[in-house]
Amino acid sequence: MRVQVATWVVDRYFPDIEGAGSDGWYDTGDIGTIDRFGFLRLTDREKDVIKSGGEWISSIDIENAAVGYPGVRVPAVVGVYHPKWEERPLLVIETHEGQAVTADAIRAHLETKVVRWWLPDDILFATVPLTATGKIDKKALREAYRNQLA
Repeated sequence: MRVQVATWVVDRYFPDIEGAGSDGWYDTGDIGTIDRFGFLRLTDREKDVIKSGGEWISSIDIENAAVGYPGVRVPAVVGVYHPKWEERPLLVIETHEGQAVTADAIRAHLETKVVRWWLPDDILFATVPLTATGKIDKKALREAYRNQLA
């Protein structure tokens, strides 16, 4: 997605001296849709979308479905290598302290929320790493689990 730079939006980030292109647009890396009323819905980050067998899977949609399950504190979905499909979703869940959550229960919950081929190939329970700004560190997760499904 490209955002038109306006006077109240920063036109570049340090040390990116290029900033917005000559056409005034800045590539944010966000993916979104605009509905018939002109409303913008951001759906994911370009680097976080999972390409599985030529189809696109939204990591954020799976995370939003997973966080609705009782006991789930932080869900994180990343695309990891798969020998047949190129990439498949892996769900890493950090639970609330003292909560017992099972992979089978999460999978059953997700089956009612997302299409079947979006279901994660594996569900792990671990601490979800965060960046200095408190966001999920998907880069660290992709590195740690890159061969989980190989």
